[in-house]
Amino acid sequence: MHIDSPARAFASDNNSGICPEALAALLDANRGHVVGYGDDPWTEAATARIRSEFGRPDAAVFFVLNGTGANVFGLGLAAGPGKSVLCGHGAHIEEDETGAAEAVLGCKVRPLSGRGGKIDPEALEAALGILGDVHAAQPSCVSVTQPTERGELYSVEEIRTLSEIAHRAGLVVHMDGARIANAVVALGLPFPAFTCDAGVDILSFGGMKDGLAFGEAVVVFDAGLARGAAFLRKARLQLNSKMRFVSAQYLAWLESGAWKRNAENANAMAARLASGLRGISGIEVVNEVRANMIFVRMPGDLAARLHETAFFYDMEPGLSRFVTSFDTEKADVDAFLERIRA
Repeated sequence: MHIDSPARAFASDNNSGICPEALAALLDANRGHVVGYGDDPWTEAATARIRSEFGRPDAAVFFVLNGTGANVFGLGLAAGPGKSVLCGHGAHIEEDETGAAEAVLGCKVRPLSGRGGKIDPEALEAALGILGDVHAAQPSCVSVTQPTERGELYSVEEIRTLSEIAHRAGLVVHMDGARIANAVVALGLPFPAFTCDAGVDILSFGGMKDGLAFGEAVVVFDAGLARGAAFLRKARLQLNSKMRFVSAQYLAWLESGAWKRNAENANAMAARLASGLRGISGIEVVNEVRANMIFVRMPGDLAARLHETAFFYDMEPGLSRFVTSFDTEKADVDAFLERIRA
């Protein structure tokens, strides 16, 4: 059965295909038999590569099945019954993971105020006022999203400030890096600068939104937190028997530089789309477009007509989101802008 290739659209970078490097890696890994569950040469090499990228030879690396699994497994190293995870308003763990962290871990996810999905340091300080209150779920972890679900970016200083506040109170810092490659390119910084070097203890290291087919990684920089984590990954249903097909993708993605090329293209196409949208009367781009997400306000009738021929998401009444991908082309952007103008 032949299925025609659907057109590229701007609903989500989850809707894109697989980058050539990841696809080739899957084919390369599909040779012979190796021991399952991660005792294979691809997983060994990918683990070493990730440690090198972050400059942490002792970091613990755990490949998992998906983004929600990465977050739940990572948060589970610090949170459980009677505990709470503090996050930015609109964070994926709060709004888009069907309460997985709360259901699986038995913790409470508590969003804090801040601009564009960021956590405001003053709000974090205030939230820590419940420490010691037997009637309140005790904060044990702060989860930051980079970039946020509203397309904003934390600076190194902002993450360091939040980490210092959290660590002083004995909390662990987790980062949801589902689009971390886009953040690295936008900030012009290496991976460690705003992660482990800024105080992050646990990282959900995402690749699926940047061209990988499936699987994510959790990188644990704190040896104490990593102790026993291998058993917890199994208990959280995230131990892949054929792990080589996840780790082989990460190895090729990092070694070839595809992670950077993919993110550079996605970010550049977002900038191109945002520039064109700003030139159309009645449309307002509401965020500073630095990564690959664009949030716009436009008249309801325009949005309704556009939905008839284009797939994108409305985040709330009057606010729509467009997302570019590693394979978005200039022609896709220009054709979409022409459709809106028409």
